[in-house]
Amino acid sequence: MARLKALNPPVAPQRGKLAKNKSTAQRFMDRPMIVVNFKTYASASGTEAEALLKAMESHADGPATFVAVASAFDLAVLAQQATGVEVWSQHLDPVGLGGFTGWLEPQTAMQRGASGSIINHAEHKVELDHVRSLLEMLPEGFPVCACAADVDEAKALASLNPTYIAVEPPELIGGDISVTTADPSIVSDTVAAVKAVNPSVRVLCGAGVKNGQDVAKALELGAEGVLLASGVTKATDVHAVLADLVASL
Repeated sequence: MARLKALNPPVAPQRGKLAKNKSTAQRFMDRPMIVVNFKTYASASGTEAEALLKAMESHADGPATFVAVASAFDLAVLAQQATGVEVWSQHLDPVGLGGFTGWLEPQTAMQRGASGSIINHAEHKVELDHVRSLLEMLPEGFPVCACAADVDEAKALASLNPTYIAVEPPELIGGDISVTTADPSIVSDTVAAVKAVNPSVRVLCGAGVKNGQDVAKALELGAEGVLLASGVTKATDVHAVLADLVASL
């Protein structure tokens, strides 16, 4: 497993040290999630990020909740432009205002428009204490999606009470074969394991997700949405891909 260590015993923390004006976690809980990680792809950075957000906005009235996971440099601009798409941060650090050079401080992220965040992505792993401390300082209603490489990591994260857990086998990230095809049992097993620890946590799946068939299979396996990146950010016809992702919903 990755750098996360097992938690013993599992206790769901209370959130709320930082204030936030609106709750986004409860807004679309009955809709599947399509979470698009912009990463730092050239096709999803700077003005290209704005173009991608605009494309996502044109599909935001459909049956799914679209989320743009933006870099720290693009987040504020995208949040100002977004109307139907949620804009999340790609990472946050459990630090306050002060001498924390290079860290991503949550209060300012929220002030600049972040309506959620992912954490512990395979490309930016953190310790379990990092996730715990971050969740403890964030307000209730600020959605956090904690990424897990496998079932054991998902169980450890579930005990911390994030809003979502996204299971993504790292060997499949960015590939052409979806986790729902290559290893469907990890999705269903993660859903069962997470719900056993914390029934309130929603499970997403990612790694290789590219099309509506992958989304449909993810939901069939018990997930409540998907986390994907290159399938959208590197698409030659973004509108066609976005439309296909929700075609079966």
